[in-house]
Amino acid sequence: MRKVIFVLAVALSTSGCVRTAWNVATLPVKAVGKTADLMTTSPKERDEKYVRKMRKEQERRDKECRKHPETCEADGYQGQRLPAGY
Repeated sequence: MRKVIFVLAVALSTSGCVRTAWNVATLPVKAVGKTADLMTTSPKERDEKYVRKMRKEQERRDKECRKHPETCEADGYQGQRLPAGY
């Protein structure tokens, strides 16, 4: 009976140490992965950034066309809009 209690006590007391050792061992790998993720841009992120830029430019042009409709067609814009879904 004492052996069982001793084994259980040792197992419970070392589980925290094992978890801590695992976290310490995997920390550099996680740090490098996070850094690489922050340093690189995925194609999806690049596309989202491009679409945001185009929408902002489109809003600016629309605003200018509302203020000065006579110059709107002179710059070649002619009311073009982004396709649906963007």
